[in-house]
Parts: sequence; C-alpha cells; structure tokens
Amino acid sequence: MKHTDTVSLYNGSMAELAEDIGNLKYDALANFLSLLSKKIDSDGEKDFTRGRIKLAASLKDCSKKLKDSSISIERAWEICKPFMV
Repeated sequence: MKHTDTVSLYNGSMAELAEDIGNLKYDALANFLSLLSKKIDSDGEKDFTRGRIKLAASLKDCSKKLKDSSISIERAWEICKPFMV
C-alpha cells in the first residue's frame, strides 16, 4: 500500500472533502470515524511489527482519538435523532 496526497476516487479538494464528510448525518459520520480509527490502528500494528515503535505509538494514539471522536459524534446523533425527519 502506498500513501498518497489525494483520495483517488474523490475529485474535490481536501477542504471540500472535509466539508463533505462534515456534512454527513452524525450516525454516518460516527461510522466513518470508527472505520478510519480501525484503519489507522491496523497501520500502527503493521509498523509495530516492523520495529517502528514511535510511529506505531503515534498511530495508536491517533486511532484512539478517532474512536473517541466517533463515540462523541454518536452521542450527538442520539441527541438529534428524534428531530430528524
């Protein structure tokens, strides 16, 4: 896997991507953040097995914060869900 500077299946800018992701319904955003957390965690595991301990620790920290963010957004969804039509 090669890390890239853009999302190959998305034609907008990174700012537009952030805006589009931020415009998701909160339950969908929570799911996205959870999936991203798992991806970053997986990358951290791979780097750990390659002996890149500092990088792995940083990725694990990022993964945890993304998971925490998904939980916070899920709470926001629970608050606004009754008002969604």
